[in-house]
Amino acid sequence: MQLPVKNLEAQEVGTIELDDSIFGVEVRPDILQRVVVWQLAKRRAGTHKVKTRGEVNRSGAKIYKQKGTGRARHGSRRVNIFRGGGVAFGPVVRSHAIDLPKKVRALGLKCALSAKAKEGKLFVVDALKLDEPKTKRVQAALERLGIDSVLMIGGKEIDRNFALGARNLPKVDVLPVQGANVYDILRRDTLVLTPEAVQGLTERLA
Repeated sequence: MQLPVKNLEAQEVGTIELDDSIFGVEVRPDILQRVVVWQLAKRRAGTHKVKTRGEVNRSGAKIYKQKGTGRARHGSRRVNIFRGGGVAFGPVVRSHAIDLPKKVRALGLKCALSAKAKEGKLFVVDALKLDEPKTKRVQAALERLGIDSVLMIGGKEIDRNFALGARNLPKVDVLPVQGANVYDILRRDTLVLTPEAVQGLTERLA
């Protein structure tokens, strides 16, 4: 598969060959769903916590005598049916992470890349670089390319001026090639790669 390489002025400056085994595989929604669930589960902190009846600070003395009151038999104010009592079966601190084989993760990334390529929403630009950190210049470049919501993946190092210029745009994400992932690719409408990113993804997934 061949794609034209453009610069930030939307001028065509060459072509690039994309590996069909990475950018042209069959798109499997089930694999994409599994990888996204795995990613979102892994990033959850799992620090939510409520107090049980053994942790609330209330008296443990019997409320009233067992018999003769005509009321139900209660022995503690800490139980969940009373105001200020503990919570029954509430959330506890735990890890939400689930296991997913490396081969499935790699296939998910291939499917995400192939989906953008098949939809015609994959662009290659020669470099993500600016000589000064100006948001207006990034916005103008995206308008020239006809792009609104976009994930831009560069080489191993992202140009600091470009990163600073893009970070105020609400629908623009910029990542180094080692940070490429299924969730971020799918949450943006368009994917923009540099030749270094294409090479890095090809080496990573070959």
